[in-house]
Amino acid sequence: MTPAAAATTSFAAAATVAAPTAPFRACFRLPLRGGPGAPRRAVASMAVSTPRSAAAASFLERRESERALHFVKYQGLGNDFIMVDNRDSSVPKVTPEEAAKLCDRNFGIGADGVIFVMPGSNGADYTMRIFNSDGSEPEMCGNGVRCFARFIAELENLQGTHSFTIHTGAGLIIPEIQSDGQVKVDMGKPILSGPDIPTKLLATKNKAVVQAELDVEGRTWHVTCVSMGNPHCVTFGAKDLKVLQVDDLKLSEIGPKFEHHEMFPARTNTEFVQVLSRSHLKMRVWERGAGATLACGTGACAVVVAAVLEGRAERKCVVDLPGGPLKIEWREDDNHVYMTGPAEAVFYGSVAH
Repeated sequence: MTPAAAATTSFAAAATVAAPTAPFRACFRLPLRGGPGAPRRAVASMAVSTPRSAAAASFLERRESERALHFVKYQGLGNDFIMVDNRDSSVPKVTPEEAAKLCDRNFGIGADGVIFVMPGSNGADYTMRIFNSDGSEPEMCGNGVRCFARFIAELENLQGTHSFTIHTGAGLIIPEIQSDGQVKVDMGKPILSGPDIPTKLLATKNKAVVQAELDVEGRTWHVTCVSMGNPHCVTFGAKDLKVLQVDDLKLSEIGPKFEHHEMFPARTNTEFVQVLSRSHLKMRVWERGAGATLACGTGACAVVVAAVLEGRAERKCVVDLPGGPLKIEWREDDNHVYMTGPAEAVFYGSVAH
């Protein structure tokens, strides 16, 4: 961390880093408040410590400060989250504004969002809430759900294969931790009705918005709209661009134009997709409230649904994201979408706020 970051951050952090494959600990402390008159300093120390299992135990047992927010940083294909044990309250331990500061990659911890593990509601085992890096609150997050499941297994000291129910803003989600450590998630049924996604685009096929024309600053894109509990706009190309090369996109320029388009009253996540084969898709994503991310689980699910609706792919696909592949299946027998992929702890720490 740079001296400037140490001087301007709004949090005092004492973070214990324990990468899954690196048995070391790095501790650093920053001033609680920064400003022009604040001392520009950061004190750091590093020492050999115990493997990750002991670091995890230390995190779970350590309660040296009532004001400290203890967290674990998790990532799923590079989509990273600050995980907070919030099981003792149905009120998040940080505000949306504080979450945005924590997610800042220069002046905070750095993450795509903050996820809270809360007491179960509506008959579910747990409740999941998430604040995006801009402080907004999405209905749910696919990669976040996998991280949530692995975090629960850590908190509850669960071994082997386990499944549980999670109440989210998108409804009931059921993840299952596999024997190989991957997490398979029943993401439920896709929503295809335009007003329920929501989008103002008119239905084109069986009440669904499939290959509809969307004008984005003079260029006509063909889009299919899907909700996986949160809105998605999926495109395989524009009218003048039959084959989309996703690596050539200037995502930071085009992404916000889709996200804030007037046809999406609740804004939208946008997936740009390249078909490699009928069982292999490649996508890049601009996430609502987070921008360009390395992976989006609900987006990968929406991409496969859209590809099937457009006749471009089979119901079981591998979806390549910048952070790695996800296995997605849209089953015909129950109409549910299933997502399988990894999630792992990156480091453990605490922040005084």
